[in-house]
Amino acid sequence: MKKDIDFHVAQKIQIVAVKEWDKDFLAQHWNVYLLNLREDTIETVLVLSRGNSSDRKTSTLRHGLGDMAGNTASKVELITDEVLSFKNEYLVTFFAEGKLFERSFTFLPNTISEATKTPIQLLDAHGVVAT
Repeated sequence: MKKDIDFHVAQKIQIVAVKEWDKDFLAQHWNVYLLNLREDTIETVLVLSRGNSSDRKTSTLRHGLGDMAGNTASKVELITDEVLSFKNEYLVTFFAEGKLFERSFTFLPNTISEATKTPIQLLDAHGVVAT
């Protein structure tokens, strides 16, 4: 049962949103990335994403990212402009050091914007860091 699993709080990982050129749609879109800022590989990485507002919610999506080497990034999903006004949540789980780690990240409503961008060194870009 879930209550029997010993979860550890993940450190040195981040969820970020970066606005990038989409060559298929010929437009700028926000993409969400998971950053592994650890030196070691994290294994069996899963990211659950969902969004909600006062009267609407998105589907819950599950993304299997596999293994991620240390100091790498992996794209999780495109986040459309229609849900930027929602509270968008990301739950990350993975194995490392023989243990199960998890951490939750949130983009509060309207925080994914040009005005809130900061440098994201690992991606050599500017974006928004989830809390």
